[in-house]
Amino acid sequence: MAIKTIGVLGAGQMGSGIAQIAASKGYSVILRDIKQEFCDKALEKMKAGFDKRVAAGKASAEDVAATMANISTTADLSVLKDCDMVIEAAVEILDIKKGIFRELGEICRPDAIMCTNTSSMSITEIMSEMKNPERGAGMHFFFPVTAMKLVEIIRGDKTSDATVAAVKEVGTGMGKVPVECKTDTPGFIVNRCLFAFMLEAIHCYEDGVASVEDIDTAIKMGLNHPLGPFEMMDLSGLDTFPHVCDTMEALPVTNWSTPEAVKKLVAEGKYGRKSGKGWYDYN
Repeated sequence: MAIKTIGVLGAGQMGSGIAQIAASKGYSVILRDIKQEFCDKALEKMKAGFDKRVAAGKASAEDVAATMANISTTADLSVLKDCDMVIEAAVEILDIKKGIFRELGEICRPDAIMCTNTSSMSITEIMSEMKNPERGAGMHFFFPVTAMKLVEIIRGDKTSDATVAAVKEVGTGMGKVPVECKTDTPGFIVNRCLFAFMLEAIHCYEDGVASVEDIDTAIKMGLNHPLGPFEMMDLSGLDTFPHVCDTMEALPVTNWSTPEAVKKLVAEGKYGRKSGKGWYDYN
């Protein structure tokens, strides 16, 4: 099935960004929120951002007009009934997300692809009450959506191969680089790695190892990261941090012993670039 019409649920920062990038790549987008005024405000902000880009010579008025023409808005969930794909970007509250997909399962076509933009919650649980859960998957965009290239595609327990392929195709069509998270693990790929990193930075601060400023400087200058961990936390919003941590508690505590995968590589003489092979083959 060729995906041409995409419904986006939620007109906040993430939802409006997803709608904008999809529309700019030629998809027909229906942006939906619980109140029309939320959609109107999202379009106003979008247009203001476009106007600045046009004034700076970074976009043409014609391209902006074409993108805006691809977006329609509604407060009526039933309008999404004929969408080929729906991407939910609502608040990170499990009961709300489950309720949305329960309704979408009744409203949308049985072959429509259903995606959630959650950053860490279980895809399987979110879609547990939806009809045909094999057509559901996670599609985790990163903020700001219009600038960040990555999108994580996450399988739920019942997600089909065909659904993953379709979502990857749309991700590529939006100009993103899709990566597949093969299991429904808390935090998926990025946040599972990122939160271990950020939590250790906080522990260093709490243990008196160094100041917030020096830890950020050390990471930026020593690892060539554009932002330090504390700067990154401030950018994404500390109010969301506890919610992700609560989700990640299902994972085991970090084990500092050498992983078996590394022991195997070393035993085989695969030391990395110095030997020509490591995790990758450099020959």
